[in-house]
Amino acid sequence: MDIAYIPSPSTGVIHLGPIPLRGYAFCIIIGVFVAVWLGNKRWIARGGKPGTVADIAVWAVPFGLVGGRLYHVITDYQLYFGEGRNWVDAFKIWEGGLGIWGAIALGAVGAWIGCRLRGIPLPAWADALAPGIALAQACGRWGNWFNQELYGRATDLPWAVEISAGPNRDAGTYHPTFLYESLWCVGVAFLVIWADRRFKLGHGRAFALYVAAYCVGRGWIEYMRVDEAHHILGVRLNVWTSIVVFVLAVVYFVLSAKLRPGREEVVEPDASGADGKDKTGAKDKAETDAEDTTDGTAESRSDAGPKDSLPTRAPRADAAVREGAVKADLRKPAVDAEAPEADKA
Repeated sequence: MDIAYIPSPSTGVIHLGPIPLRGYAFCIIIGVFVAVWLGNKRWIARGGKPGTVADIAVWAVPFGLVGGRLYHVITDYQLYFGEGRNWVDAFKIWEGGLGIWGAIALGAVGAWIGCRLRGIPLPAWADALAPGIALAQACGRWGNWFNQELYGRATDLPWAVEISAGPNRDAGTYHPTFLYESLWCVGVAFLVIWADRRFKLGHGRAFALYVAAYCVGRGWIEYMRVDEAHHILGVRLNVWTSIVVFVLAVVYFVLSAKLRPGREEVVEPDASGADGKDKTGAKDKAETDAEDTTDGTAESRSDAGPKDSLPTRAPRADAAVREGAVKADLRKPAVDAEAPEADKA
């Protein structure tokens, strides 16, 4: 007898009149909002401008969705192009099926375009968004719960998920691998936030830490899944992908720390430029005020009486007296030389 289990929803779609509201889509949308919200806070804390993360996400999210779907369709092509399959189903993204590897890869291309347009470095933007992406994945995995998919082996554990009978699935209780991965992603998000604060990660290293940590969890969770997948040397394709991506992330982290230690001082030139203009303007205003004060002082002195202005003009008067005395001395010998001739006359 099952003591407890996680029930699955009877349907993943709620119809609001003629409009279908799908749980899978809601989970993805919530994840995007969480990622942008947290990423914006972290970007501002690093010296960026509010709204920049959302502006770049406008490029990254559509690219990411397309990339995630392409990866899924390519690696599980038999689900859409096999015998008795309808290739049109490959476009039905609301029915589930997004590969995180393709979403991150093509999403990075979209983010790169957005960063280029804003003139900011992609690694800095990725560092700010890294924990938010992990939380977005945590939210998105609950879409698999609505669709009753991507569960693990059968189990009678109290936290098993109940799966009803349906196309390509048997009724029973299974390991809720969607829940395992969701909790793992929450842990990855907190790990990145802690490490970033503790070690001041920069130049893409916070993002690399997120990627490496996620791959570790994805590797062991993937072993528990029972959904159809391609195998290489008896190992699921996504496990091999996790290993390769983990190695690349660690290599980047190590090399980046050696070549570019520390964190970026300026993450958004526009923001620093605005500050610089404000500071320059304040400096110019201070200098103008100082000049006005000096001119005002000079004018007040010129309006003062002769006695008040005497100390200011005395040095010039003294110089004129001395110059006149010197000229008089130079003329005096000539007068003395002519004096005897006048006496004789």
